[in-house]
Amino acid sequence: MKGLLTTLILASLGLCAVDAHAQIYTYTDENGVTVFTDRKPDSNRYRVHNLGCYGTCRKGVDWQQTPLKTGAFDAEIRAASEIFGVDDALVRAIMHAESWFEPEAVSRSGAQGLMQLMPATQRRFGVRNPFDPLDNITAGVAYLAWLHEEFSGDLERVIAAYNAGENAVRRHDGIPPYPETREYVRRVNILYRRYGSS
Repeated sequence: MKGLLTTLILASLGLCAVDAHAQIYTYTDENGVTVFTDRKPDSNRYRVHNLGCYGTCRKGVDWQQTPLKTGAFDAEIRAASEIFGVDDALVRAIMHAESWFEPEAVSRSGAQGLMQLMPATQRRFGVRNPFDPLDNITAGVAYLAWLHEEFSGDLERVIAAYNAGENAVRRHDGIPPYPETREYVRRVNILYRRYGSS
């Protein structure tokens, strides 16, 4: 129920006219419900999250030239990549495209953290704190490994499924015909090549 409330609150915030790089505040009220607001709470017990456009919604970025973040979260990425057998260059490419390496990122659809995990994915992979880099990266890489197995190593489908969901990829028997997903696959492939050769 709590996850549903969080998702509904985030969805309603997404319907508002929010600045592309607005901040929201979260705190837990006296009933144990996580509250999201665009107004700074009176209490000192809150967290600030950046809400808006990080990777998938950015327009006009030259993905061939955008600066790479080759050292950010290096230990966490390497550890998860080794455990799950996922290329660390792919993890960096996904993270760059998803959150721009911003651990507090929250999308308008409710995806959270570095790997932009939806609440259902967080539950599926046992995420306790989506804004903790190690927790978020570990679950995101576990999901990539699962997708890799599910789609027999077909990287295009893996990347598309990370964006649009595995059911959409199955339904369309390949990359879904959504402009956002097609653009996402394009930019992740560019970033993957660049991180792989850096």
